[in-house]
Amino acid sequence: MGCIGSWVVRNLVSANISVTAFDLSTDPRRLALLLTPDELARIHFVSGDLTDLAALERALDENAVTHVIHLAALQVPFCKADPPLGARVNVVGTVNVFEAVKKRRHINKVVYASSAAVYSDADAYPAGVPVPQDAPLRPNTLYGVYKQANEGAARVYWQDNRVSSIGLRPYVVYGVGRDQGLTATPTKAMFAAAVRRPYHISYGGRCDFEYVEDVARAFIAAAWVPFEGAEVFNLTGAAVHMHEVVAAIEAAAPEMKGRITFETKPLPFPEEVDGAPLARVLSDLRRTPLAEGVADTIQRFRELVASGKMKKDEMLK
Repeated sequence: MGCIGSWVVRNLVSANISVTAFDLSTDPRRLALLLTPDELARIHFVSGDLTDLAALERALDENAVTHVIHLAALQVPFCKADPPLGARVNVVGTVNVFEAVKKRRHINKVVYASSAAVYSDADAYPAGVPVPQDAPLRPNTLYGVYKQANEGAARVYWQDNRVSSIGLRPYVVYGVGRDQGLTATPTKAMFAAAVRRPYHISYGGRCDFEYVEDVARAFIAAAWVPFEGAEVFNLTGAAVHMHEVVAAIEAAAPEMKGRITFETKPLPFPEEVDGAPLARVLSDLRRTPLAEGVADTIQRFRELVASGKMKKDEMLK
């Protein structure tokens, strides 16, 4: 029911692939922005808590699941607000996924979401070069700490049980459905532009922007690719400064010139990470140019508001 998960489901349904969606939430509001009612009806929804291993195992068995894409997590602000809950969902929940797959050898691997938040801020790494995926991890948030723990668990499950896995580290994901979390405000600015409202983005600096459909396709591709071992890869798109994001918004909505602003303080993560190792495993990854992704997002928001699927103030409260 989250942003990336909704786009993963959308692309799988579009490819006529049977999908079981396991989520504690029963609210398909993000999916409803991307799919028709007929397409939604083709999804098998299982309401369950990822911290309940038995419930997860039942979902895998009763639905003859063959591939697992694990995206469930509480985001940075929610982990900060309730650290024990964040640890249960993000860490224990991930261990449950690995434990369930360990017992089901017909599932060939776990594909899971890590995050660029496993790194420290830009000052911790050499300037002017993308941070390699094997650079020291010194996360500045509990969310990042939990994601680092998951990467370690994945390595040990391969070491001890030969459970293969691919972890992907998205950075700033933007697009329809990206309505919460530390890095969501650029997408909210795109929605604001679609409804002609001013907006102030909560951070600035230079970082990597990834269009959500590209991210979803990368997770799906990782699920299909033959792979043995436990590896985690940086997922990259366009490393740009926030003023370039604002310029892309203004290009897609010229009437918004000067009405989208941003804070100067950067995110507590590197400016750019190295995505080359993933490209050697998934050779046909798409990286939508920033201007194209921003324009597409704004146009989608305009159509969703015009159709009544979104309210004009929905992402601005």
